[in-house]
Amino acid sequence: MLEVRALETAYGQSQVLFGMEFEVRQGEVVTLMGRNGMGKTTTVRSIMGLTQARAGTVTFHGREIQKLPSYKVAQAGIGLVPEGRQIFPNLTVRENLVATAGNRSAIDDPWTLERVFDLFPVMAERADNMGNQLSGGEQQMLAVGRALMTNPRLLILDEATEGLAPMIRAEIWRCLGALKSEGQSILVIDKNVDALTRIADRHFIVEKGQVVWTGSSPELVASRDVQHRYLGI
Repeated sequence: MLEVRALETAYGQSQVLFGMEFEVRQGEVVTLMGRNGMGKTTTVRSIMGLTQARAGTVTFHGREIQKLPSYKVAQAGIGLVPEGRQIFPNLTVRENLVATAGNRSAIDDPWTLERVFDLFPVMAERADNMGNQLSGGEQQMLAVGRALMTNPRLLILDEATEGLAPMIRAEIWRCLGALKSEGQSILVIDKNVDALTRIADRHFIVEKGQVVWTGSSPELVASRDVQHRYLGI
């Protein structure tokens, strides 16, 4: 579904990605893991067209997208839950959800307000609250719901549970598990190895702008030296 090959990205003279390579297959949950500052968010920004890659390719369903503007990438079927949530503070929960709603891929059972409210019942309770009246955890739920309302073929979550209370983190992991069971393809960035190895099919560990280890969840759980060396555990 998604193929990233030999990707190089820089901010001015400061290069961040040095040949990043990984892929996400149809129906998979895949992670990008690594310490802070290793290039994970830059990889997401390069995929989404928010930061222009200097070299390499990003192919989505057989089409190269690395030179497309970000709105074209979104229209191609990639939904992003960005780091920092970035919901609209002056819109209600309902307005945040419907603002970007669409079904460009003609999915048979598209995401609707009702489906999002079923997934996150607290969003139904807060439907008329403004975005800036929500807690951090509620804002993250809203950001996930907003991305789902675009009916993406691939959902990307950058720092899925960063800064959230344990109860809210559990709710996000429950949500991702439910989405996986429905066949949703997901690329997730997070630091919670225990949670990620419970839901993900494969993991790519990033060090200094390139992938240095890849493997399945059982392989990562068994590789304590890899966790200690690259994840600081």
